Amino acid sequence: MVLRYLGQLDDGEFEGALQELRLTRSIWTIDLAYLMSHFGVRHRFCTQTLGVDKGYKNQSFYRKHFDTEETRVNQLFAQAKSCKVLVEKCTVSVQDIQMHLAQGHVAIVLVNSGVLHCDLCSSPAKYCCFAPRGHRCFCRTPDYQGHFIVLRGYNRATSSIFYNNPAYADRMCSTSVSNFEEARTSYGTDEDILFVFLDS
Repeated sequence: MVLRYLGQLDDGEFEGALQELRLTRSIWTIDLAYLMSHFGVRHRFCTQTLGVDKGYKNQSFYRKHFDTEETRVNQLFAQAKSCKVLVEKCTVSVQDIQMHLAQGHVAIVLVNSGVLHCDLCSSPAKYCCFAPRGHRCFCRTPDYQGHFIVLRGYNRATSSIFYNNPAYADRMCSTSVSNFEEARTSYGTDEDILFVFLDS
């Protein structure tokens, strides 16, 4: 979605990058950072955990692929600097995010989709905007459900964040800053945020 927005997406080249980077069905934020680097897109990946948090091994969302992904993901973090992938262990505030968006840039954020809800979608889609049509709604479950969203803007007066859900190309979603914060800081996200600079 972000690469299309930047006008850098040729399907053949994109498929080639996926193969070259050995991206699997289990996509981690570090994978997206490598993808940005591959296409020469200026980025900054901020996270609370440099590598895989072993505590996630027992989380249902991570359990299926944890053992096979742990080594691969930790290796990506270890090689990031030499591969020109900018990764920082740091805390990001809402003000930092708003400043980035105010400059016309976007950000890819890992959220717990079971917590995030859209104020613009009608019910029942309001809490299920992550379940593509025909699929069971997995939202509002007690378990973590990781999902990436693309932040596009904010409204300080209404304290709203605007985002795109890659599962849908036909809508812009909005949520309160407080709901966004709850979703992005949920256990399982590592507070991962990939700042993407559109002047790349």
